[in-house]
Amino acid sequence: MKFPSSIQNLIDFFTKFPTVGPKTAERYVFYLLKENPENLQKFAQALAELKEKTTVCQKCLAYAEKNPCFICSDTKRDKNTLCVVADTRDMLSIEATKEYKGLYYILGGLLNAIEEIKPENLNIKQLLENLKKEPASEIILALDPNLEGETTALYLSKLLKQLNPSLKITRLAKGLPMGADLEYADEITLGNALKYRNII
Repeated sequence: MKFPSSIQNLIDFFTKFPTVGPKTAERYVFYLLKENPENLQKFAQALAELKEKTTVCQKCLAYAEKNPCFICSDTKRDKNTLCVVADTRDMLSIEATKEYKGLYYILGGLLNAIEEIKPENLNIKQLLENLKKEPASEIILALDPNLEGETTALYLSKLLKQLNPSLKITRLAKGLPMGADLEYADEITLGNALKYRNII
């Protein structure tokens, strides 16, 4: 027996989400079917507003409500320190520690040979161009401590040293185990990692 097309269409959409298989997608759809129309309308409105009310900051490339974002437009931030992260979620995780007062730059992912994510697929060229216009004294490579994060950090540190041999390049340290994701690290662990970062 087939599902009605309205149900199947939504199941098909949910299966496109990361880590969502057909059974999980079915659970999501049948959960929504039990919701009252008012909640469904709010859900639909939130989806519609996702693109309408979200923009990309042209300075750091983070998803934000306005351009430039609230961090880049904050005159109290340390303009000499730049923290390079894979995505906006990692940036917000670091912000939650309240330990970092500099600016950010979003790479848009990590180098990954299996998924064929190459340097040209990331925001590396724009990072280097930005640093030529507005040099920083320290770059923090706040990337996941896994194979992809390590590969990306080594690649970036090489390019950054070519751009400016005297540039201080650091990595997050103490507290973050290999294979961990920044997104799921607690604030104390991330705070310690920022405090005790190492020079590459």
